[in-house]
Amino acid sequence: MNKLPLIILLFFSNFVFASFIYIPMNHDNQKNHLKAYGIVYYSLQSGLKAKWLLNFDGGAFLIENNITIENECNIRGISYEIITDAKAQIILQDISSPSKNQEAVTLEKAPKIAVYSPKDKMPWDDAVTMVLTYAEIPFDIVYDEEVLNDRLLLYEWLHLHHEDFTGQFGRFYGAFRTAPWYVDGKLRAENSAKNLGFDKVSHAKLAVSKKIRDYVIGGGFMFAMCSATDSFDIALAAEDVDIAESMFDGDPSELNYQSKINFENTFAFKNFSLVRNPLTYEFSSIDMTRKRRIPKTSDYFSLIEFSAKWDPIPTMLTQNHTKLVKGFMGQTTSFDRTTIKSNVLVMGENKINREARYIHGTKGKGLFTFYGGHDPEDYTHRVGDPKTELDLHPTSPGYRLILNNILFPAAKKKKQKT
Repeated sequence: MNKLPLIILLFFSNFVFASFIYIPMNHDNQKNHLKAYGIVYYSLQSGLKAKWLLNFDGGAFLIENNITIENECNIRGISYEIITDAKAQIILQDISSPSKNQEAVTLEKAPKIAVYSPKDKMPWDDAVTMVLTYAEIPFDIVYDEEVLNDRLLLYEWLHLHHEDFTGQFGRFYGAFRTAPWYVDGKLRAENSAKNLGFDKVSHAKLAVSKKIRDYVIGGGFMFAMCSATDSFDIALAAEDVDIAESMFDGDPSELNYQSKINFENTFAFKNFSLVRNPLTYEFSSIDMTRKRRIPKTSDYFSLIEFSAKWDPIPTMLTQNHTKLVKGFMGQTTSFDRTTIKSNVLVMGENKINREARYIHGTKGKGLFTFYGGHDPEDYTHRVGDPKTELDLHPTSPGYRLILNNILFPAAKKKKQKT
């Protein structure tokens, strides 16, 4: 018997019946949105192909079928469906229609992730660290020494922990200057700065900020939340200007320092005024925390819709199963619209309060995203509060926005349309 026709038959049978793991991301059909991002990341790590179906079924995912991935979906509690190649092609053809504000983006490679964070911080001090751990997405912790030694070049994606890059120790002086954790943290930061060759913490943080700036300009992706957003820009704007009072760095601030601020150095913000009183828990007029008058029950922000085919990056960053996201507080809760540069994209906003919650922009060859607030599922998150248990919030829209930022660097780059 001639075996060749049989081999050909088997080959084409496998091709025809090739299948995919389809991961829905809408409100009704996905039990664990957060872990779904982790399984996509795991698939990319395993060398499998995946597509992100923008604006389709809540931002669904399509992954090459593999028994290991299927088993992991079951273990991790992720809702999925096995679909045939034919059905997948129907979905992709439908998405490609010019009349649909949808797009299928190919995800190529799992980005290497770094989290800029002090080594002694607890995991629940930072929402990004928590959700990466929960979603089972691997990351490395880096801090000042690693940044100054150019270790960021090893990573495609960087998150900034809720840091104070101005060297004012989080502006906690007014309420917590006698607290042991504040005293110990200040001493550690001062010793670390000296060990790195700087006479002030503010000088060390400025050097770190400039390294991070160069990382983004060179093509890196940076994501920051809460005080790491505005304090980073303030540090860059105040280069070579002493804005710290004596309780922070041992000597008075410069006279008329506001007039010496250089807004051309910043990523996102302009024309802001610095808060001079060291007893005030606030950096500048960028933040809306002290200006807003919104009760918790009506504190929401809306996600802006973009063109999936023409603006895939902001579309990826805003994928969700709802366009209305619960608000949450932080040292930097949201951004005053009047302080945002015109070339920075607002992706989430509270129109009634005229505040931006979620913004995105380019710097050189790289990209950055700033997200206001501390923890999407802990409305106020005060010092000493217990950690958020993400098992209680597996479908959190606020946490989904963080994870969108993790995956979009994996997207296949394509030429800008003109």
